[in-house]
Amino acid sequence: MRSLTWGALFVLSLMWSTETIGKELSPREIYEQASPAVVMVMGYADGGRKGSGGTGSIIQSDGMILTNAHVVIEEQTGKPFPRLSVFLKPARVTGESRTDLSRMVRAKVVAYSQPLDLALLKLDGMTERLPVVEVSESGRARIGDRVLAIGHPEQGGLWTLTTGVISAEVDNFNGVKGKHVFQTETGLNRGNSGGPLLDGEGRMIGVNTAIARVASDGLPITSISFSLKSNVAAQWLREQRLGVRAGEGMPLPSGQMQRAADQQTVLSVQPQGNVVQPPQSDLSSKPMTKPDVAQPVPGRPYNLDQLISDRAKAEADLDSMMSEMRGQMKGR
Repeated sequence: MRSLTWGALFVLSLMWSTETIGKELSPREIYEQASPAVVMVMGYADGGRKGSGGTGSIIQSDGMILTNAHVVIEEQTGKPFPRLSVFLKPARVTGESRTDLSRMVRAKVVAYSQPLDLALLKLDGMTERLPVVEVSESGRARIGDRVLAIGHPEQGGLWTLTTGVISAEVDNFNGVKGKHVFQTETGLNRGNSGGPLLDGEGRMIGVNTAIARVASDGLPITSISFSLKSNVAAQWLREQRLGVRAGEGMPLPSGQMQRAADQQTVLSVQPQGNVVQPPQSDLSSKPMTKPDVAQPVPGRPYNLDQLISDRAKAEADLDSMMSEMRGQMKGR
């Protein structure tokens, strides 16, 4: 039997969700159902001196993850970060990053679209079946419907749950054709990038992608955040024609290809013309400080910039150790 493409699987999930409308769940029930399939994503570049962090959703049990492109694409090069680490949720989040981020898995970018701000990742070497976020038909959602988000907002806690409603709908967001989004006042901040926007049944109807925090005159903006509709993500995945066979690698579609820094192959969809992003719209965190510069200890559960900086330093130390080992082996 011929395998289904990723897009077809995603669409079938949408159809199934539409036909099985159930009762609304409590925020606690939604969190317990969806949070195990939410991950933290970190990317590193430039010898560990730069990095990015955000959130992702497991949408296939063999380790396929949907997130934002800006979480995994290095801004300076326009290519995927050389190293990507994905952290699976622990049984209980304690606020201690050493234990909360102990389940780390390497990942690679399979495909990405910068105009839509979407990326598809594949976890390396997964043998266990992972929990998944169920996907719903975003066309069912209406202004005023209750929604929830799970992610890693800076200065907050890992796997944080926030609640709110759909405030508005915006077609062709930021001038990008086909980029249809929900506006929501659900609490989103840097670190929520790529995480799921969930409906009252705990199913994903959007991918959290942007926030507005400062107006052109410098006045603060509150409760204005944006989430790409799940139907847009489904259409994009369908267009990639990425087939998945159990136990096999993922074949890539024909078309424009580019080589990433670690020699993985990705499909890159570049924007048409210059797309101007709104100020303060990036939900990820991209610290530019050197990892060996001491940071103040925050009086909060965790500091996203510090986490990325510490992880980037660990990656740089690992690279240095590997280079030293290779040098010693050559000298023998």
